[in-house]
Amino acid sequence: MSIQQKINTLRDQLRKHNYNYYVLDNPTISDYEFDQKLKELQALEEAHPEFFDANSPTVRVGGEVTKNFNTVVHKHRMYSLDNSYSLEDLKDWETRIKKQVDGKVQYVCELKYDGASINLTYKDGKLFNAVTRGDGFQGDEVTANIKTINSVPLQLKGNYPEEFEIRGEIVLPFDGFNAMNEERIANGEEPYKNPRNTASGSLKLQDSAEVAKRPLDCLLYGLVGNNFNFKTHFESLEEARQMGFKVPTEAKLCDSIDDVFAFINYWDKARNDLPYETDGVVVKVNSLYQQEELGFTAKAPRWAIAYKFKAEQVSTILKEITYQVGRTGAITPVANLEPVELAGTVVKRASLHNADQIEKLDIRVNDTVFVEKGGEIIPKIIAVDLSQRPADSQPTQYIAQCPECGTALQREVGEAKHFCPNYNGCNPQIIGRIQHFISRKAMDIEGLGGETVALLVNAGLINNYADLYELTKEQVLPLERMAEKSADNLIAGIEASKQIPFERVLFALGIRFVGETVAKTLAKHYKSIDALAFASVLDLEQVNEIGIRIAESVVDFFSDNNNQQIINRLKSYGLQLELSAETLANQTNKLEGNIIVVSGVFYSVSRTELKKLIEDNGGKVSSSISSKTSFIVAGDNMGPSKKEKAEKLNIEMISEEEFLKKLK
Repeated sequence: MSIQQKINTLRDQLRKHNYNYYVLDNPTISDYEFDQKLKELQALEEAHPEFFDANSPTVRVGGEVTKNFNTVVHKHRMYSLDNSYSLEDLKDWETRIKKQVDGKVQYVCELKYDGASINLTYKDGKLFNAVTRGDGFQGDEVTANIKTINSVPLQLKGNYPEEFEIRGEIVLPFDGFNAMNEERIANGEEPYKNPRNTASGSLKLQDSAEVAKRPLDCLLYGLVGNNFNFKTHFESLEEARQMGFKVPTEAKLCDSIDDVFAFINYWDKARNDLPYETDGVVVKVNSLYQQEELGFTAKAPRWAIAYKFKAEQVSTILKEITYQVGRTGAITPVANLEPVELAGTVVKRASLHNADQIEKLDIRVNDTVFVEKGGEIIPKIIAVDLSQRPADSQPTQYIAQCPECGTALQREVGEAKHFCPNYNGCNPQIIGRIQHFISRKAMDIEGLGGETVALLVNAGLINNYADLYELTKEQVLPLERMAEKSADNLIAGIEASKQIPFERVLFALGIRFVGETVAKTLAKHYKSIDALAFASVLDLEQVNEIGIRIAESVVDFFSDNNNQQIINRLKSYGLQLELSAETLANQTNKLEGNIIVVSGVFYSVSRTELKKLIEDNGGKVSSSISSKTSFIVAGDNMGPSKKEKAEKLNIEMISEEEFLKKLK
């Protein structure tokens, strides 16, 4: 046997033993025998570097140092999940689903493991890269660290596509977490707070050899890509197992929401016997065709929902109520608490939401309050222990003036929050607006973070986001922690932001109620900032999905003289304040006024591309058929109930070929 054959044989043997031990939990050799084979392979690889393989089993011991983690844009966005907390929530979700899809709906229930989300890309059966969730649009590449996790296959087995992605959760089992803490305590170090944060922090360690020392695990739950043969999510889980991935076997196929709730009730108790942290159950529509038909909202898939187990509660003392001012001027009262441990973290503050919430719960300073984590993320006060209330307790008087600038607060009819109307003179509003302007989903100005914005405002260098475009390197260099290279990056980042497309600039302006989706709708309809600025409330209300509240907010924004001056300055600096010629070239008004339903399986173009074509040509996509539907683009296997409803309402159904001809 040649050296190369010997190396390849050892690699194959170690991969197999690794899979048996870490994925199947069924070792076939002793730890000592495994270590001996690994040492033999390491020695051969060191002696023969010409046979190097980036995915050899030896890379699991780590050693690669990453000083800066590259930011990678996700090919397929990593969405969040909507949450539910009761059977009623789940039934409401089921009702919404059944209005949009035909036929029987099955569900897959999976345990929601509490760790750090990861996206793995495989090419030709080998791990190509590993990227954290980040903000869902882009994350950090942590491939070297992920390679040290034994349950992540570096080389797949069986049949697999040439290229695909798979998603999962990096978790730290309780046994490993406890062992790590015992070692830290023995060394006189502070123990880690909880497995989830420790797992997440491990992914960003610079030395992969340190990551290799941590007993991390990787549980996979979702194949991503269009080149698979399976038709259901449940089939996809089995296919992933066949390739060598560690896919939890607790997943169950359910025929009804009642079956789903039976799964939830069982695991609400049984989860205490699991080796990992879990905080709920993820419920998914099983049919991939139905998933595609349901699609996504701006934030989450419509075909999946997370049921959260009842949150842990603790009691503590409310020491003080303070008030924060947001970028829109909204006032948020905050409870400052006696520090207390809750769900693995120390909680010192909790949101009180608004004056109504304080009055409803009759929350007072020095009260003993019950705190829980809403969705196990944001702490909130849910009740007051009146039996512990001090005798001299006084009702909370909500503030009347802005805590930052002293301006009298306002509260509009029907609004939950109080507002500071000092739009141009209240420091947190100014800082908040500029921080929103530079944020990742808006102008995404590299080299400029929220803390630097506050420094620039407090130093008197900027007072609005237009001022950013007049900053010089000499002005920013004296700022705290600002080195020459940082100053160069900041100025270069501001200059580069002039190429950000119009719809993101519009979102960046921070017009109240104008989020990402609304900004895209307005940009597509009006095509330039000038046309939008001249629109009346009545004009705006005629635009799809623009209601009176958004319309009035847009008109108010452009009516303000200061805002007009800032927009004119942004124009003079060369920002993109109209749709590009390329974007306009792909848009027409051919389908203006049409409400179109897309249903069935398509071949020439994907369902997503069909919807984009409708929107690019002025039409509106609807998920349900009604008397307002203009026509239906009908593919193969269109649901019988949709077809029946269309025929009953006498709505035209056209094929994808006929639709594409209509646009030519």
